[in-house]
Amino acid sequence: MSGDPKQSSGGAARAEFFMISVAAQLAGMHAQTLRTYDRLGLVTPQRTSGGGRRYSSRDVELLREVQRLSQDEGVNLAGIKRIIELTNQVSELQQHVAELSAELERTRAGYRPDLSPQRSTALVVWKPRNRRSS
Repeated sequence: MSGDPKQSSGGAARAEFFMISVAAQLAGMHAQTLRTYDRLGLVTPQRTSGGGRRYSSRDVELLREVQRLSQDEGVNLAGIKRIIELTNQVSELQQHVAELSAELERTRAGYRPDLSPQRSTALVVWKPRNRRSS
């Protein structure tokens, strides 16, 4: 069937991509709705060299979420777009926090107090120079 996930020549599964008609069927929508969502920037599928849309499994999940927010929650398309943007931003920030936490753990694991600079307790006295009168 033409809607089956693409397989690499080695037989190992790689990312699944679907034609617009299959993605629409999987998401429970009309293909025209997918085109509209693409035009509005809600879901942006990959493109073939000929310009055809290829939807990933993640795109299909996102289409289902758009439909749920629209039909079940009553959110308009502008609101859905903002929700998607904020969700993506939260995911990126969570990934960044995880990276920083890992870096901090690596730094702590390599920390040696005997090599860190010691604070000096020396007292420095400053005495201003005499000013010459002009």
